[in-house]
Amino acid sequence: MTVETIQEFEPNIIGFLCNWCSYAGADLAGTSRMQYPPNVKIIRVMCSGRINPMFVVNALQQGADGVLIGGCHPGDCHYERGNYLARRRMAVMKKLLEHTGIDPNRVRMTWVSAAEGNKFAEVVTEVTEDIRKLGPMQHFKRDNKW
Repeated sequence: MTVETIQEFEPNIIGFLCNWCSYAGADLAGTSRMQYPPNVKIIRVMCSGRINPMFVVNALQQGADGVLIGGCHPGDCHYERGNYLARRRMAVMKKLLEHTGIDPNRVRMTWVSAAEGNKFAEVVTEVTEDIRKLGPMQHFKRDNKW
């Protein structure tokens, strides 16, 4: 990809955010009018432990260039162990993605509390730039040749 193409490319990122912490952090960033890229489309889930790896694969198949998973900080989960489960699933999912030829850097997990609106804005900015450098998701692109 040329530098001009990378600068023109706006990634489509799906964010699965925990209702209690990460979603509240995103809400705080929005209500505080913090500046960050509008590339993340948020899906609120009750707990990061609820995120099935197939949700991530499906998002990538449906046209997302990257996925952001946000949860409560370890030890602060409202469901006690949900974020630990999410962290274990994430490790396995990254290996699965790599095995199937998808760059595992297209998926990122972060811990954001309800009081960390500024951290949410920083993470979204980082993830958007990282995905922009990777370029559009080509793995599931169809060439319509039968």
